[in-house]
Amino acid sequence: METIVKIISTQYVTHNVKQFRLEKPEGFTFTPGQATELSVNQPGWTDKKNPFTFTCLNTDPYLEFTIKIYPDSEEGVTNQLSKLAVGDELIIRDAWGAIEYKGPGYFIAGGAGITPFIAILRDLNRKGELAGNKLFFSNKTDSDIILADELKSMLGADALFLISSQKDSVHDTRRIDEAFLKAEVSDFTKHFYVCGPDAMVEQINGILTSMGADADSVVFER
Repeated sequence: METIVKIISTQYVTHNVKQFRLEKPEGFTFTPGQATELSVNQPGWTDKKNPFTFTCLNTDPYLEFTIKIYPDSEEGVTNQLSKLAVGDELIIRDAWGAIEYKGPGYFIAGGAGITPFIAILRDLNRKGELAGNKLFFSNKTDSDIILADELKSMLGADALFLISSQKDSVHDTRRIDEAFLKAEVSDFTKHFYVCGPDAMVEQINGILTSMGADADSVVFER
């Protein structure tokens, strides 16, 4: 299914992450954590499909995407998205994706890998079911943290921000490695939700498995 929808609002939520809210087609649904393929409805762009995760809730009257802009990316889709304004059109397709909430556990995100977790955490917060979940969110600098205030307001001390490339960061500067997971994870029988750059996901999944996490309890985009 392909549907043309208009942009109803845009705003930057960090220096290089832009939030788009779109018209919601009647009857459109998704599971928190899922994504869709978007295209810009302009000449030369309609066949360029990029996957983006929904960051809204099914109950919202709009569709929302929180997208990191890469001005020098090869295909240029996010850079083209950054130029769009209210009233411009996108092409949206069916929802898909393997990241789905299965029970309390640990959310481990790197950079824009937080986006599948935003809808999941917002949904749990709306239902009063956030207890028992922790977030480990790694970024290069303090200014790269997407929706830091909202994540802290939802999770409090259970949201731990980790910074890798800023010596004067106000946040934790450890890396998410075996030593970190040994120190911060109290129960390896819980679920683990992992999303970020491919190399990071592969490394963390390997560490979790070696430390006793059940492979079926590690949820990531396969």
